[in-house]
Amino acid sequence: MATRPYPSYYMYKDTQKLWRWRYDASNAKTIAVSSESYHNRADCQRGIDIMKASQNSEVWMPSELVNSA
Repeated sequence: MATRPYPSYYMYKDTQKLWRWRYDASNAKTIAVSSESYHNRADCQRGIDIMKASQNSEVWMPSELVNSA
C-alpha cells in the first residue's frame, strides 16, 4: 500500500456510497471538504479540479470586517 503524501486531496465514498473529497494540509489536518456528494467519481474529480484552478481567485469580505482582528 502506498504512503499518502501531504498536502493532498483525498477522494472517498461516504456512508451513502457517494463520492466526496477533502483536502488535508501538510500536518494531515483536514482544511477543506466537498460541500456536496457526487454519484460519479469523474464529477468528484471535477470538483477537485475546480478548487485547484481557483488558486488565484481574490479573497473578498464585507467592508465592515476589513479592520477586524
